[in-house]
Amino acid sequence: MYKDVSADEVKRMRLNGQVASVIDVREPDEFAEGHIPGAVNISVNSIQSQLRRIDKSKEHILVCHAGVRSAFAAEILSASGFQVKNMTGGMLAWTGAITYS
Repeated sequence: MYKDVSADEVKRMRLNGQVASVIDVREPDEFAEGHIPGAVNISVNSIQSQLRRIDKSKEHILVCHAGVRSAFAAEILSASGFQVKNMTGGMLAWTGAITYS
């Protein structure tokens, strides 16, 4: 089971050093158009085959464009034993810093 967390809560948690990992589950082209600094891009379409890339000892915040794909990814990861939270509203709700690549 996973929990939802708002973009404002994630922003506050990052400022307090409480977020170990942000995984952006959008497609690479979407990720390149702007993402949370330090986020790792693992597309929701490939997340099942990329589980080995994800550290099970850390909690992960999942983010996408609006929060739907990240909720789906959160279901997959939590069912596989990962500690995850879904950022509701996705990047549409994010008001913090953005990195482009």
